[in-house]
Amino acid sequence: MIKIVEYNSESSKELIKKLEHRSQFENEPILITVREILADVRETGDNAVIKYTRKFDAPDISPHNLQVTDQEIDLAYSEVEEEFLEAINLAKSNIESFHQKQLRNSWITTEPNGTILGHLVRPLRRVGVCVPSVSQLLVSSLIMNVIPAKVAGVEEIAVFMGPKPDGTIDPHMLVTAAECGTREIYKCGGAQAIAAMAYGTNTIAKVDKAVGPGNLYVQVAKKEVHGLIDIDKIAGPSEVLVIADGKANPSYVAADLISQAEHGVDSSAILVTTSQTLAQAVKSQIQIQVERLPRQVEIVGSFN
Repeated sequence: MIKIVEYNSESSKELIKKLEHRSQFENEPILITVREILADVRETGDNAVIKYTRKFDAPDISPHNLQVTDQEIDLAYSEVEEEFLEAINLAKSNIESFHQKQLRNSWITTEPNGTILGHLVRPLRRVGVCVPSVSQLLVSSLIMNVIPAKVAGVEEIAVFMGPKPDGTIDPHMLVTAAECGTREIYKCGGAQAIAAMAYGTNTIAKVDKAVGPGNLYVQVAKKEVHGLIDIDKIAGPSEVLVIADGKANPSYVAADLISQAEHGVDSSAILVTTSQTLAQAVKSQIQIQVERLPRQVEIVGSFN
């Protein structure tokens, strides 16, 4: 499953060449598909959002249940553990405290010659947060995207999450969003969610900025609408490079590599070390840890 490559060998040269091309990745079929989805949502609004959500996520989704109701959020609270709520609120408090220190103030001054100078800092009015919630429950990503916007003073924050096949969203994700202060949640993800944020529909108001992680379709869609609205960045595929010597704990190194490898088969997780012993030990640890984890297909595919 995992290759150990000697530095300056032919195998290492091939690996380095492959890594150099990761940032230049282009996929014409995905780009064509994304542009079709964007155009469809721009022209037909909610109908297109529903069409693609039925196709990719939940076959029975309808315009009437596209937005999560307060009743669904209240029910979600009864389905999560008290320990989960405590953990969410601890994380929320820590993240709020950190980002409070990043706030910048407006200022204005008058020069001796009467010239007025200043710097006006204002929050965006409305932001959309797109977070995966089916293949992965990215609770941390939801918190880390919503809380900084709240601290900055953004008036409206809408969360977009793809539903499960039965049309529901995991209660842990709903509760996390509510605990972070937003109850405007839509059951759609993917490129159609980005399109709805960018163009607006009858149900979904246009946003000023779209943020959050997602697969390649989401990232390509963000790239396509950038300029019409702002975006955070083009993210992924996930990468991690661990540099360690023979004193490192192989179980910790393995866990660090797996934490990114599990995001998808296109992830890159690499250890650089001068110790053959450590390399072998990390390889063994990865094989042991993978057996206990749910996303084995993604992890094995990434390391292959």
